Amino acid sequence: MGFYVAQLLTGLANASSLFLIACGLSIIFGVTRIVNFAHGSFYMVGAYLAYTIVTTLDGGIFGFWFGVVVAAVIVGLLGLLVEVTILRRIYHAPELFQLVATFGVVLIIQDAALAIWGAEDLLGPRAPGLDRAVRIMGEPIPEYDLALILIGPLVLAGIWLVFHRTRWGVLVRAATQDREMVGALGVNQAWLFSAAFVLGAALAGLGGALQIPREAVSLQMDLSVIGDAFVVVVIGGMGSVAGAFVAAVLISVLNAFAILIFPQISIVLPFIVMAIVLIVRPYGLFGKEGSEHGAPSEPEQPLRLLSSRATIVVMALVFALAASPAVVSDFTTILLVDVMVATLFAVSLHFMMGLGGMVSFGHAAYFGVGAYAAAMAVKFAGLPMIPAMLIGPLGAAAAALFFGWFCVRLSGVYLAMLTLAAAQILWGVTFQWQDFTGGDDGILGVWPAKWASSDRVYFYIAFVLCVGGIWFLRRVAHSPFGYGLRGIRDSDVRAEAIGMDVKFHQWMGFALAGGFAGLAGVVFAFSKGSVFPDVLGIGQSVDGLIMVLLGGIHALAGPIFGAGVFVLIEDWVSRLDYWRFIFGAIILVVVLLAPDGVAGGVDRLLRAVGLRREERA
Repeated sequence: MGFYVAQLLTGLANASSLFLIACGLSIIFGVTRIVNFAHGSFYMVGAYLAYTIVTTLDGGIFGFWFGVVVAAVIVGLLGLLVEVTILRRIYHAPELFQLVATFGVVLIIQDAALAIWGAEDLLGPRAPGLDRAVRIMGEPIPEYDLALILIGPLVLAGIWLVFHRTRWGVLVRAATQDREMVGALGVNQAWLFSAAFVLGAALAGLGGALQIPREAVSLQMDLSVIGDAFVVVVIGGMGSVAGAFVAAVLISVLNAFAILIFPQISIVLPFIVMAIVLIVRPYGLFGKEGSEHGAPSEPEQPLRLLSSRATIVVMALVFALAASPAVVSDFTTILLVDVMVATLFAVSLHFMMGLGGMVSFGHAAYFGVGAYAAAMAVKFAGLPMIPAMLIGPLGAAAAALFFGWFCVRLSGVYLAMLTLAAAQILWGVTFQWQDFTGGDDGILGVWPAKWASSDRVYFYIAFVLCVGGIWFLRRVAHSPFGYGLRGIRDSDVRAEAIGMDVKFHQWMGFALAGGFAGLAGVVFAFSKGSVFPDVLGIGQSVDGLIMVLLGGIHALAGPIFGAGVFVLIEDWVSRLDYWRFIFGAIILVVVLLAPDGVAGGVDRLLRAVGLRREERA
């Protein structure tokens, strides 16, 4: 019995740490409606700052807690800097812009931390006065864990008092419910948003600072915690602090006992719980209807068609691509295959988001399913390349049909998070099922057939499949089905009023996009000769979002330009020192200065050239 009590207390201690970062994330979203992917970076910076201050002062109990508090304050000021310089400019942008912009902040802060603290993990000191263990029912329990169990509820109580007993707290709660009305009453929204962001960032920094006696401080802390923090916020209900506390306790305690009963499931358990909660209660345990939407955005812009000059440019690029193997090196040929794979993947994601209005944070799931289905067909079933290439997209479409049936019943952030949950569940199964998927070792030896083994021959196979897939999706976009998806995106109420089956259309669009993402995964698998679990990971999904944004979400040709630019920039930047900083800065420049992307810029340039020619004539 004592052993189980010890596990419960360990789970509660973890819950307090998780609550601090999730609470800050919930406050920020509740007021600003920003989907802040950089919240994990504040957590990491808080840990690094606390380590530096505590080890420098070496002042016993006072020095330790002073360092923790000062680290949280500094992180709050860092959050203010990020909010004023970057996020304030995109409050009315779609969730995609916010997510990608904050991911750019993640990359910048990662390299800044690397430059300041180095790449090695740092082991922090134990908390003075709390460095022993006490026995409860015969089991040793760290005193620091017991302190954390108390800190979580104390912070919750403090936030409750601030929100219910101060004018600022009342304004924050009012902004969470209806921030337009708060603005109409004369409240300075900029000040309110900044204050809420500072509080949320400081709580994340406090959570990181309190972790230094429990775990090593590393550059991986940001991305390792942000997934669980999002899960907690979504389960509790976006904007609900009490919901974040309950969800943190639920997830942490379940995970503490799952490690004993079924260790393999612990890696995806939070996402399974989130998926179940969202299916049963679409707004989270304590969320309210309407909380799934981000900041009020400008009216949805229609998808722009390319001008005649831009169409000529695209066709010229396609013909140049087809002729390129005759004049470029083998390395460049392989790179061009990567470009085509990325382009098809980005176009499939754009089909779901640009036409259907369904934001996906987990589109890599279907890319990975297609790659793994083809690889396993070759490795285990012994099928030739062509049949395996047919199985891959069908497997991805089947997975998209299954998960899409649940996803299309949600909207906004909850839809995006359920797609992320689906991707993480599939990633966890792939990572853990060693006998079937190879686990972290992946599946090796997935090479093209002998007749297609040369780089040039496989280039043309990839060219036909990828360009053909892009052409097909473009044709669907201009079909009655595609126009129906656009109508649902613009107003699902009107679409339903004229007799359209809204959910069925979205479901079929979801499955179609998943199938072609799987086709991109198939081409990728045979080009690399192997498949690993990271093809289903969050990083792959974020790459797709960045490609769509770089190209321009309001242009059908946007993902084509965006994917090409992304792969070429990535290939160039990744060779440089501090490449994350450079890449993050490029992302922020695009989000802040060129929201219509490369396609919009090319179209404006060609129109300007055409106007000048007309004026001269």
